[in-house]
Amino acid sequence: MALMALKHKDLLSIADLEPEEIHLILEAGAICKAKNKAGEMFVPLLGKTLGMIFHKPSARTRLSFDIGMYQLGGHSVMSRDEEIGLDKREPVEDVARLFSRYMDAVVIRTFDHDLLTRFAAAASIPVINGLTDFSHPCQILADLMTIREQKKTLKGIKVAFIGDGNNVANSWAFGAAKMGMHLTIASPKGYELMPDVLREAQEYAKLSGGSVTLTNSPVAAASKADVLYTDVWTSMGQEEESRERLAAFEGFQVGEPLMKKAADDAIAMHCLPAHRGEEITAETMERFQKVIFDEAENRMHVEKGLMVLLMGKPDVFQLKG
Repeated sequence: MALMALKHKDLLSIADLEPEEIHLILEAGAICKAKNKAGEMFVPLLGKTLGMIFHKPSARTRLSFDIGMYQLGGHSVMSRDEEIGLDKREPVEDVARLFSRYMDAVVIRTFDHDLLTRFAAAASIPVINGLTDFSHPCQILADLMTIREQKKTLKGIKVAFIGDGNNVANSWAFGAAKMGMHLTIASPKGYELMPDVLREAQEYAKLSGGSVTLTNSPVAAASKADVLYTDVWTSMGQEEESRERLAAFEGFQVGEPLMKKAADDAIAMHCLPAHRGEEITAETMERFQKVIFDEAENRMHVEKGLMVLLMGKPDVFQLKG
């Protein structure tokens, strides 16, 4: 039995995906990972080209897409903003039309989510969000894949997101709600999830049997949680707020005191890069480093599955049974 095709041309936000599409991407990623671990040659994107536009520094996103595309038999081309000048040298729409004539898909890592949506609207090829200030869908797909590996299921899993109500938290709210998970986001006052995101996520949760709630208490969020998840307190572009944020997030560190409040078999996760001694202790980081770096590795596998579903043919993924 082969996997079905995705309903959507692009991946701009987890909110755009149906639960069935998320399951498809996770399954495709798991198949790509199994083939990779078995040393099996799997090149369904032979001759395909992925364009990459990066306005933000990157380690995992750049490496995972670049190497993943190579392993699938394709090629990637990096274009920096100083070379193409989106909305400076050329309008976003013209660059999108140009890329559509040369390439088979494009991944964009930028600040302004509106720039991404404008590009996708003008492009005739799939557009993948490699990160914007609003959304980080590929990270959450990798997180979901990792939790499924660790806990064997997603539905009903309790996740505590301890930290800033940022782009990762936005995507977690949508992903958890779509998958029937129970997500509590603990942030200091003034750093909570945006109300519009919360309302939208809670509507999705009504359909899946999950829940998305907010609190200012990391202890309350961590209570009996299956997963404690954190991210940096100061994201790219917020460096001038660093001192203020360090003070505001005091008490929100993921360490042994919070882990003891969680379920006995709870795991800690981090989307990286990690600032040991700030959002996570060095001890907790090392205790769960295998899970955290499984999570980082799974970025590549789930993105490979996504790229094949968007650029190739889903019938290359054959399921047993």
